[in-house]
Parts: sequence; structure tokens; C-alpha cells
Amino acid sequence: MKRFLLSILLLAAASPLAAQLYHPGEQLFYRVSYKAKMFPNTEVGSVEVCTYEEQVNGEKLYRVEGIGRTLPTYRWFYNLEDIYRVWIDPETKRPVRFVSDLHEGEYTFESYYTYVWPDSTIHTRWRSRQRPFQEKQMTLTAESMDPISLFFTLRSAEAEDFTVGEPGTLQMVLQDTIKLIRYRYLGRENKKIRNMGRFQTLKFECQLGTTEGYSFTDGTIFTLWVSDDRNKIPLYIESPVKIGSIQAYISGYKGLKYPLDSRIK
Repeated sequence: MKRFLLSILLLAAASPLAAQLYHPGEQLFYRVSYKAKMFPNTEVGSVEVCTYEEQVNGEKLYRVEGIGRTLPTYRWFYNLEDIYRVWIDPETKRPVRFVSDLHEGEYTFESYYTYVWPDSTIHTRWRSRQRPFQEKQMTLTAESMDPISLFFTLRSAEAEDFTVGEPGTLQMVLQDTIKLIRYRYLGRENKKIRNMGRFQTLKFECQLGTTEGYSFTDGTIFTLWVSDDRNKIPLYIESPVKIGSIQAYISGYKGLKYPLDSRIK
């Protein structure tokens, strides 16, 4: 299985729409499956993305939390629990702080980002396997965000804002670098989701740049289907791996701000 299973879902949700929709009380539930030529399509993990409102040092912030886990049946083989949290300024819709705590088999990783928007800088601290922390300060642009914040970058624009086949680029902060995500809008498509029915969707092809940041020759490629309504929920993501592919698909939702009009009766 590919490392950072939850990241695949969060990165896939970083599609090209420009405004954020944070709605306290919203809960999105996903199932993650793996399939290969000699291996049937099997559910192996789950992901939850929830939005809360809370007071931090007397300031009202939104806290968005994403948690990915392998299902109990498969934890003996590959035990994964990834937790991502980001705090958002409700006025500017910009991230203030980001924390990740990843446990994947024997691998552990933690990171802390502090955004200083008045200075257009971000301070990052990270470490793996209990090694000493590494630190770096980088220059921010308006498009530079962590994976969770990028998850919400798509939530308000209309499909009419895009031209089929037109490319674009987003930026994602990862430890000591700012990676690029290249996307291409493929158009509208009706998509059947397991146990959820059929939806009207907006389809995107996305590619994450390599560690060099600007090279896409061998970066992660994934396809994303987003609900074609005002919620713009990521409904289905598919990413190839060395053997087979991983899919993440919506399995439930609560507290949406708008009706899920994209669902076909």
C-alpha cells in the first residue's frame, strides 16, 4: 500500500477552485480500497474530515481535522493512523497553524507549521522516528497551503469558471519545500459511487510534483471527481500505485451547508 494513504485523499481534494467553504459541523466520511490484477477491489481503510469552531487564546478559529485509519481486519498487516489538524482564520479563510501526527507501521512522523501572513513566511518543524526536529522558514505566497487547507480550496467556484483541458497549478507546503500540484479540468461526468448512488460531478486530472518541486515526470498522479453543486465535495479519487490502484470514495456525510443537489435520484 502507498505511504500517506490519507494524504492521497487530501491532496486529491486540492483541485483548482479558488475559494474556501469552511462550515462548522460538516463531517465527510470516506472508504479507501485497493485493487490489482489478481486482487479484488477490497476496502482497506477509512477517512474522516470534520470541521469545528473553537476559541484559541480568546480568538475564534475553525479547526479542520482529517483522520485516516486502516480497517481493523487489516491492521495486523499494515496498521495506519494518520491525523492532520489545521486552524483557520474565519475572516481571511487562511490557515494559521497546521499539525500532523502520522503512524504507518513502524514509521512515525510529526510536523508543525506556523503561518505568519503579515510577513509572508511560514515556519515548519518536523521529524520522523523520534529523531531530532528539523526546522525551516520559507516564503509564502497566497497560494501556499498545507494539505488540509488545500482540501478546502475548491469549495465555492463554479464549473463555468473553467475551460475543459485548461491546465493550472497550486502550491502545497511539505516540511522543507513547497511542492506544486498541476491540474487539468476534464469536464462534467455522471459518476457512480459504491453504496451511495450516482452523482453529477466535475472531473479533474491532477499530478503532484516530485521532491524537486517543479518536475512532474514521476510525481503522483490522481483523478478526482467533485460534486457538481455548491458544496463541491470530493466524491471519488483514484491514484495508481506500482501494482494496482487506490480509490477513496464518499461513504457518508453530515452537516453540509447546502443540499447535495448533485445526487441523482
